[in-house]
Amino acid sequence: MLPPSIPTSFVPRSAGVARRRFDFDLTSSLGFLAYILLAVVFALAIGVFSYESILTNNKNVKQATLDKATAAIDSATVKNFVRLRNRLDAGYSLIENHVAFSNFFALFETLIPVTVRFTSLHLALNDTKAVRLDGSGVAKSFNALAVASAAFAADGRIKDAIFPNIVVSSKDGSVSFALTAMLDPKLIAFSPTASAAPVSKLPQESASTTPTL
Repeated sequence: MLPPSIPTSFVPRSAGVARRRFDFDLTSSLGFLAYILLAVVFALAIGVFSYESILTNNKNVKQATLDKATAAIDSATVKNFVRLRNRLDAGYSLIENHVAFSNFFALFETLIPVTVRFTSLHLALNDTKAVRLDGSGVAKSFNALAVASAAFAADGRIKDAIFPNIVVSSKDGSVSFALTAMLDPKLIAFSPTASAAPVSKLPQESASTTPTL
């Protein structure tokens, strides 16, 4: 005889019941996740609304400060500042485009020996701000003209100096000549601190340097 705790018969559960329980558990899990997602979305919505409120409040505070500062501005003072700025801009433009020959003549006087005399000088400024020098003169001797040519080359601000049309006088040995050269644009630009001193010492008139013909 079997013990009373052991059933005398066994009826297995059907597969449909197990499937229904599984479906029920999956539905519950999805519903739980949906509630969690809804809570997260709700929290984000509250955060966005709060941040928008903070930004709006800051904007209103800054706008009020700006309106207060704008109201305190004196229109006459603003007009004076604008007028001063326009004058300064115009002054800078004039100074930048102003041509001053004083530096050039001071340099020319320093470089040219006393035995060389110019009878004409012509300066031309083209659209590219390049400065061309044309002139003519008389030198006491060919060596004096060579000294001037060497001085131009040593200084470097009077460039590509050429002495064409050289004619030696049979009477006293003087030399008439012409001069063509290009100038450094800075040499004629206005600058209160510009210096026209040559970069090297003038060669002596006894130098044997031959000018470019």
